[in-house]
Amino acid sequence: MDMRALMKQAQKMQETMRREMAEMKVEASVGGGMVTVTMAGSREILALRIAPEIFESKDVEMLEDLVRAAVNEANRKVEEALGAKMGNLRVPGL
Repeated sequence: MDMRALMKQAQKMQETMRREMAEMKVEASVGGGMVTVTMAGSREILALRIAPEIFESKDVEMLEDLVRAAVNEANRKVEEALGAKMGNLRVPGL
């Protein structure tokens, strides 16, 4: 395979990955469903849901911890999904 064709194939694969990342959505829930984060493959937070009953305790630190944990878990899930996609990529002819 010549270098130009290889570069073209690599660019095509990059574009496919970008599109798939933009379309990918993961959801992470912590605290028994008290806080849920929906995140795109680009790591943009699409939604953040907080159960109303969490405000009854007025424990701000607990809420902060749950939000941080949910965001971190969503990030981990995106990383895992992207790793799986990258592992499945094959360059034709190689």
